[in-house]
Amino acid sequence: MAQAGFDAVIEDIADYVCNGVVDSSVARETARHCLMDTLGCGLLALDYSACRRVLGPVVDGAGMDGGARVPGTAYQLDPVTAAFNIGAMIRWLDYNDTWLAAEWGHPSDNVGGILAVADYMSRRNADRGEAPLMLGDVLTAMIKAHEIQGVLALGNSFNRAGLDHVLLVRVATAAVVTPMLGGDRDAVCRALSHAFADGGCLRTYRHAPNAGPRKSWAAGDATARGVWLALMATRGELGIASALTAPEWGFQGVLFGGREITLTCELGSYVMENVLFKLSFPAEFHGQTAVEAALELHPAVHGHLADIDRVVIETQASGKRIIDKTGALTNPADRDHCIQYMVAVALIFGRLTADDYEADVAADPRIDALRDRMKVVENERLTREYLEEDKRAIGNAVQVWFGDGTASDRICIDYPIGHRRRRHEGMPVLEKKFARHVAGALSPQAAASVHAVLADATSVETAAVDTFTDRLVR
Repeated sequence: MAQAGFDAVIEDIADYVCNGVVDSSVARETARHCLMDTLGCGLLALDYSACRRVLGPVVDGAGMDGGARVPGTAYQLDPVTAAFNIGAMIRWLDYNDTWLAAEWGHPSDNVGGILAVADYMSRRNADRGEAPLMLGDVLTAMIKAHEIQGVLALGNSFNRAGLDHVLLVRVATAAVVTPMLGGDRDAVCRALSHAFADGGCLRTYRHAPNAGPRKSWAAGDATARGVWLALMATRGELGIASALTAPEWGFQGVLFGGREITLTCELGSYVMENVLFKLSFPAEFHGQTAVEAALELHPAVHGHLADIDRVVIETQASGKRIIDKTGALTNPADRDHCIQYMVAVALIFGRLTADDYEADVAADPRIDALRDRMKVVENERLTREYLEEDKRAIGNAVQVWFGDGTASDRICIDYPIGHRRRRHEGMPVLEKKFARHVAGALSPQAAASVHAVLADATSVETAAVDTFTDRLVR
């Protein structure tokens, strides 16, 4: 017998997951590119020992025959642990997609749970003589997970309550993987209720003085927890009907200051259609256009670094709040959330790569010397257009002033190359980014095979998940 009386937000999400029809060709095409980019980001992360250190089974020897594959490795794990592994890889370098609203986040973090469950279920089905899931099913789940996370982020600022955005990954993953595991609408409600009842973890690992590697595996942890809660729900675990609204003890009362969590628009495919891709730089998204502007200034500036009096960076309110960071930076996770560091590297070297956050590059004394001469200010227009629905700009401006009173051009860029307004320009860059990353992680034959599937809109819909992930084994 179905459990009744769940909070309205939970019921609405469950209705969308189980009954919503996604018929947007733009969303499906974007989802295909999103899957391509997300896998590429994960494969690139394997180049870094700090990422590899957190991967694998919970304890040595606890792999699982018939379990989900972890791309780029030989691991085959239960779906919960595989979700953590894939999610950690995806997020490690801060290079996957982004959604910016009242709350921030990275909806493709959910691919950790979605791909792990799809792969596990495909292998289980094969053992039973049943049909596998297709990558088309993965794309549908991605569109819905993006929508759930992104629409919740439109009108609800969890960061203002000190909570990290990965709680939305847990919620979205739990919602979309429950049907993949065989759960019905009631099971989705029950899984969602537990996802909200888990509360939220603190953002402290994203901010000074505690910024560190946890921000790189927090989303993996969240998507894995979503899978675990979905498995519990499909086994019949009772839900928590008023997990959000219960007086005194509900999420809204305990963690959200009594404010109501709402869905500000009908769930469809808006988020996937408008998601932001990080195509040029592995850096926190609010600083992407600042780096782009700094690179434009590099030819005129890099030969005159000693003559610089100050660098003025204009940004949005969210950018100033999140990545305006002075003082010592102690690790790569600290540096990739510092707009001054990003701009300094771009001005000095004319580049910004994941390697530039490592200790050997950070030791260059010119970087901190230049950071000390930077001023970050909020530009009210950039803040306003960041929030306007018809714009969703993420602008920054950079200008360099010299000791003799002269100044460089003021370079202001409102939309990064990964923005929907620059899709025609961005998608070829995304495909080259993916080709580069997959070539660095797999054999030439495997890389070509994987690329052939994802590059074709028809092939990707009908490719069996387990056959596809077998091609990703290093």
